[in-house]
Amino acid sequence: MSNLAKSSIVFSVMTFLSRILGFIRDMVAAAVFGASPGYDAFILSFRIPNLMRRLFAEGAFSQAFVPVLSEYQAKRSPEEVKTFINHICGNLALVLALVTLAGIVCAPLFIYLFAPGFDPSGPRHEMATAMLRLTFPYIFFISLTAMCGGLLNTYGKFAVPAFTPVLLNISMIIMSCFLAPHMQQPEMALAWGVLLAGFLQLIFQVPFLLRMGIMPKPQVNWRDPAVRKVLILMPPAIFGAAISQITLLVDSLFASFLVSGSISWLYYADRLMEFPLGIIGVGLATVILPSLSRHHAKGARQHFDQTLDWGLRCTILIGIPAMLGLFFLAGPLVATLFKSGKFTEHDVLMTQQCLMAYALAVMGIMLAKIFSSAFYATRNIKTPVKISVIILGVNVCLNAILITQFAHIGLAMATSLTSVLNATLLYRKWRQMHAFQFQPGWNIFLTKILLASIALSIFLWFLSPRLDLWLQMSRLHRVMALTPLVLGGGSIYAGILLLLGLRPREFSLQSNSL
Repeated sequence: MSNLAKSSIVFSVMTFLSRILGFIRDMVAAAVFGASPGYDAFILSFRIPNLMRRLFAEGAFSQAFVPVLSEYQAKRSPEEVKTFINHICGNLALVLALVTLAGIVCAPLFIYLFAPGFDPSGPRHEMATAMLRLTFPYIFFISLTAMCGGLLNTYGKFAVPAFTPVLLNISMIIMSCFLAPHMQQPEMALAWGVLLAGFLQLIFQVPFLLRMGIMPKPQVNWRDPAVRKVLILMPPAIFGAAISQITLLVDSLFASFLVSGSISWLYYADRLMEFPLGIIGVGLATVILPSLSRHHAKGARQHFDQTLDWGLRCTILIGIPAMLGLFFLAGPLVATLFKSGKFTEHDVLMTQQCLMAYALAVMGIMLAKIFSSAFYATRNIKTPVKISVIILGVNVCLNAILITQFAHIGLAMATSLTSVLNATLLYRKWRQMHAFQFQPGWNIFLTKILLASIALSIFLWFLSPRLDLWLQMSRLHRVMALTPLVLGGGSIYAGILLLLGLRPREFSLQSNSL
């Protein structure tokens, strides 16, 4: 097995653990808070700092930072690399401190801008403002955490950054169970949990950075040539990341005009959709970005194409059954994970409909991440940004059209349609600009995937009980009924592929292409 495949598996396993705890977190939240106005307010107050996190860390910063760091690794001395790390860390910390301070002061304005449907004198607006003042400092901690994670990823250590989000889930679970019952506004406990988690996640990575000898010593220096390279790449990357996150906030904006609970239904469905995205899509994109960046820096075009081709095949191999599973098992999944306490049967039905509409987005978002990584590795951030502008405009139009007929389900449908369009436009542009060479065997590969997917769909369609039957079961019985469907479906899909001659060795890269 290639190093790249091993790294992907390690990242996926750690991310899987984090996602499982994330589901436990959401199960606890569903039971304690349901789809209440207070939980709507928390989702919004957490989503806004997440936008900033994407801007300054996991999105724009990483896309600009990792390619430059990979180039320095390949061409510069260890001392020069350390100097660059110190300078970029100091500059980032300064910017984050200023952004955090501004966010705390301007919290009411942020809520007004991103949720105009919240009555300024109503409880949702007031609670969201108070929560945002607690969650905004999370940006400072988690953005520095993501920078440290980018360092570890570039040096081939993927397990620690992938495990780190576990601390967020643990913190929020503890706060929901032990702090919320003692608070006048129980949902405020979640905001305190977010703040605590940001600090814990940053501290957690420090020992690993010290052990590897790459612990940053922050120094503010805007004249470092490597820092300038990152700064040149940052503006279009920030714009592109902002568009991606603004799309999510636009959904919240539209949903704020719908009935209470709509934001929560979309959130719970999105969390289920994010499970395969986090394990497969983000995992593959994270693992291949440093490798693609190194190949580009060395001018190894053939190895670049091989790595990109490998990422696309892995995405399709695992992404399609994940998409089908979410569509056919939407009701059972929502009922099993969230139906308890204040999360009613009506909430299950509404969330199921959202998840079915979101299912198509899984493949679109995954493929878009892979092609975006190729652009970022070649330092071409402008092209994905231009396409993101188009996608944002299309998404707003589709939201406005579909929400009138399908309410919150229309927002999920718009996300799916625009994600597929995004992946299509990125693919076409990459082929036009770089004449990407697919490796041999794609027609046979896709035929095998199609036949296995048909078999999986038939299995799930005929053997999954109706939703009303799921709702009558206890949680234990739901788990017992869902488990054979998931395991059986996965076995059928894998078994058909093996019978058709697909072998694991077909997904191994040669060592010289890593």
